[in-house]
Amino acid sequence: MARPARVSPDEILNAAAREFADRGFAGARVDRIARRAAVNKAMLYYHFKSKQQLYRTLLRRMFTLAAERLNAIARADASPAVKIDRVIAGFATIIQEHPVFPAIMLREVAEGGAHLDRPTLAALASVPRLVAAIVEEGVASGAFRAIHPVFAYFSLLAPLVFYLAGTPIRKEISSLHLINLRALSAADFVRAMQQATRRSFAPDPPARAAR
Repeated sequence: MARPARVSPDEILNAAAREFADRGFAGARVDRIARRAAVNKAMLYYHFKSKQQLYRTLLRRMFTLAAERLNAIARADASPAVKIDRVIAGFATIIQEHPVFPAIMLREVAEGGAHLDRPTLAALASVPRLVAAIVEEGVASGAFRAIHPVFAYFSLLAPLVFYLAGTPIRKEISSLHLINLRALSAADFVRAMQQATRRSFAPDPPARAAR
């Protein structure tokens, strides 16, 4: 039986996140979201006027959370290299805390961002903008080579999303004894990403003078 009006918007958003991850925006159904949240549809529509508003609210909340954490990293008293290490670890933590989010975003990417309005895109843009600022700081100080800050952002985010989102697939591959991937933890992958990124972002060695 559905609970009374005490249900919170957060509970509805959590239920919606699972539904959107499973079926994407087009396949998601408000009645299933309501059942997942144990609330009737009237109460769901009281908090969120449409499926579209529910979806966009969910995405904006996630982008805002990521931006807040990245902003704290960017403002810290640390070298650009240390900040990038923390960005990588921070992205991994957010994905692990919200494991359905990569599935939602991968579906949205596959659909060309069809359901993202201007405010949602603005919230999304705040994330690469903060990472770009750290990269630009590193380039300006000579700590990093001259790397495009937006390219740098995607070189950090994409491997983390695919590795962590692919955890169930890796487990199945290991259970079938096709490849033994059991020893590859998320923490190991984060450390490997941090080491690879430090090498990738490192300044180019000075050119040797011609003899």
